[in-house]
Order: sequence, then structure tokens, then C-alpha cells
Amino acid sequence: MNFENMNIWCWLIPALVGIICGILGYLLGKGSAKVIDNSAEINSLTASNTKLKAELTDLNNLKASNSKLKADLDACNQKVIAASKAVTAASKTPSTNLGASAASFAAGAATTSALAFDGSAAKAAFGKNIKQDDLKLVEGIGPKIEGMFKDHGIKTWKELSEASLEACQKILDTGGTRYKIHDPASWPMQAKMCYEGKWAELVKWQQEHKHGKL
Repeated sequence: MNFENMNIWCWLIPALVGIICGILGYLLGKGSAKVIDNSAEINSLTASNTKLKAELTDLNNLKASNSKLKADLDACNQKVIAASKAVTAASKTPSTNLGASAASFAAGAATTSALAFDGSAAKAAFGKNIKQDDLKLVEGIGPKIEGMFKDHGIKTWKELSEASLEACQKILDTGGTRYKIHDPASWPMQAKMCYEGKWAELVKWQQEHKHGKL
């Protein structure tokens, strides 16, 4: 009985050892396979980490750009605030000062828009010195008629050029019957030539029309 038991253990123990070795070998092989799989996973994670670092760098760059844009926006807001304050201050300026500024501007505009008088060109055309806005340069107007027109507010070539024939005739009528022989029909036209500096044309016209007589 004891002998049989010993025989059983003799073949059972090696069998158990073999089984255990087989199990250990399987486990060791499986463990090795897991190490290889982990290596591939590590490579994947490394690539993901590199990508995340690149994205982080981009985010940092965006943050820097955002800071610059914010600074520009703040500067722009400061300019808007300053401009608003300037407008508010201007709106509080006394009306008398504004009126003076407007009058000064209007005077400057009128001076700029006026045609410049070229005395040398006028002298070359007429052969004598010509005074600006001398109404007597218009054929048919003498010293007394010039005085009458100036008394009625027509003191320059431009003003005479813009006067109507009826207005000119009314001024003449104020002088009495002795001025009925004068015909002012061409006076505004001649004055316009004077104002525009068309001296050669004026001289030619006066010569062709018997010195202003239509």
C-alpha cells in the first residue's frame, strides 16, 4: 500500500512540475507580449505628446497676439475718448467766438475765390497803368457815373458784371435826363472781362464796337 503510494507520487510530482512549468512559460510569454504592446503604446503617446506641445506653442502665440490686439484696442479707445472730449469742449465754445470764426472763414474763402488782378497784363493791353476795380475802364462810364454806381453799392468789376441791365438803368435814371443818352447794355459784359482779366478781348471788343457803343 505504501509502495503503491510512493509510485503514484513518483509520476505525479513530475507531472505537476511539468504543468507548473508550462503555466509559468505561458505566463512569461504572455508577459513578454505585453511588453511589446506597451512599447507601441508608448510610441503613440510620445507622438500625441509632441502634437500637444505644438498645439500649446500655437496657443501661446495666439495669447501673445491677443495681448497685442488688446493693447491696440485700448489705445484706440483712448483716442476715441480724447476726441469725444474735444467735441464736447468745442460745443461749449461761446457763440460769439464761433461767429467770429465763421466770419473769418467766410472772409478767407471770399479772398481765395476772387480772381487775382494782373496789373502788368492790363497795362500791356491798354498801354497805361490800370487800377483794380476802376469802373471808368468800362467804355461809357465816366467819373460821375462811377460815383453814382458806387453810391448804389456797385464798387467793383465783379459787382457790375453781376448787375442787371434794369438795375444799371435805374441808377442812371437817378442822375436825371442828362444821363439818358448813355446805354448801359454792354457795361456788365465789359466789367466781366475786366474781372476775369481778359484784357486783350476787352480792347478788341471796344475797338470793334466803337469804344463800347453797341
